[in-house]
Amino acid sequence: MRAIIVFYDSLNRRYLPCYNPQTTTIAPNFERLAERSVTFDNSYVGSMPCIPARRELHTGCTNFLHREWGPLEPFDDSMPEILKKSGVYTHLVSDHLHYWEDGGSNYHTRYSSWEIVRGQEGDHWKGQVADPEIPPVVSVPQKQQGGGTSSLWRYDWVNREHIREVADFPQTRTFDLGCEFIEQNHDQDNWFLHIETFDPHEPFYAPQEYLDLYPEDYEGEHFDWPRGEVHEKSDEIAHCRRQYQALVTMCDHSLGRVLDLMDRYDLWKDTMLIVGTDHGFLLGEHGWWGKNQMPYFNEVAHTPLFVWDPRYGVAGERRESIVQMIDWAPTLYGLFGVDVPEDVQGKAIDGIVRDDTPNREYAMYGVFSGHVNVTDGHYAYMRAARPELKDEVYNYTLVPHHMNKRFSAVELRDATLAEPFSFTKGCRTLKVKSKDRYSVARFGDRLYNLEADPGEVSPISDPEVEGRFEEALVSLMRECDAPPEQYARLGLTR
Repeated sequence: MRAIIVFYDSLNRRYLPCYNPQTTTIAPNFERLAERSVTFDNSYVGSMPCIPARRELHTGCTNFLHREWGPLEPFDDSMPEILKKSGVYTHLVSDHLHYWEDGGSNYHTRYSSWEIVRGQEGDHWKGQVADPEIPPVVSVPQKQQGGGTSSLWRYDWVNREHIREVADFPQTRTFDLGCEFIEQNHDQDNWFLHIETFDPHEPFYAPQEYLDLYPEDYEGEHFDWPRGEVHEKSDEIAHCRRQYQALVTMCDHSLGRVLDLMDRYDLWKDTMLIVGTDHGFLLGEHGWWGKNQMPYFNEVAHTPLFVWDPRYGVAGERRESIVQMIDWAPTLYGLFGVDVPEDVQGKAIDGIVRDDTPNREYAMYGVFSGHVNVTDGHYAYMRAARPELKDEVYNYTLVPHHMNKRFSAVELRDATLAEPFSFTKGCRTLKVKSKDRYSVARFGDRLYNLEADPGEVSPISDPEVEGRFEEALVSLMRECDAPPEQYARLGLTR
């Protein structure tokens, strides 16, 4: 058996025709994929955002209640590493810059081999002392603490000076390498290929040939990197969405290259294909751009997912059962006949692929220090921190790194040792005080009826339903051995 993951970042399912027939996005290869695979209608995020989601991919465990953005821990079971040790050749090709920062720096080395592509977003790539030329812009999205301009913003413009033609773009180069692996190894058995592009993550920098597919009359300032509350004018919003659509169409073209190789070498007979994303993206809906700074509406939380499993041969069908990122690892273990580590919380999706037999009733998802959310596909319940306890959060870690810096001496000086959790293999961890990162407690608890209100426009009050979801939330938190302060923070009884 073989397996291929094609992994995107910030792919909003409502911009894919196979999920939203009303969209104007040009994405024929996603439609082609839907005809050759199972399309999941209730795939949800888990631990948010980028690197916490990838920790779920490796471990099959929810982590956002114990840890913010950070590396794999010494006690974590890494799916690619365990496959490698079990005789499966594993290979990663990625342009996802966060793997090369402190907070993601030990994920790629779990594979048998790995190749990196530089230049996405504000990747500190090319050495240029002089400031780059930056055109007038609608807004500068990246700010440092204290109000200064973030180095991400500067380096993104440095990078663009070296990324002009389609062949230069990191996404293109990533899929070049992924396709090269398939070309070289299509006649070999027992391998796992992970192709991952940062696109269509912001900034929405796309080649002109894809922008030309979405003609417009916009004459305003440059705008392809949105963030925060929507204050832009209607033509600016439409322009930014157009940039996103162009980048999604580029993602679609890259997907087509993989599908072409699946066809050419008849890999469908013995190669699993998983195509998905870590999360979606708000493009002005609910008055917001992006993620994290607002409740996790379905534009972010409800994700596209496609799976072809050669063991069952089911294609062109849709599934309603709930799945999450934590289910990917046990599914891949099963494909290769490798025992699932006992700490894995996810469940293989075999029964769902075959005949939509569910493996869970609820999905829990969220971001460290934000809402803790739960859904059954019919309702979405968002549980906020009690205002007076919003800062009552701690990092439990043995690898004290933030996204792009180490924990400070001040943080570590006041750290204590915590007793082992069920998944830490007897290890005590550092317990490091943190704080509310996104200030979303101000939105309060929210309940949405997704069938009556799929756009989550009007929260409802229904004590009976809320009580059911509170019980489900407590049960799910127990399953992942949540720290006791998380229950108190959310006003729940442990």
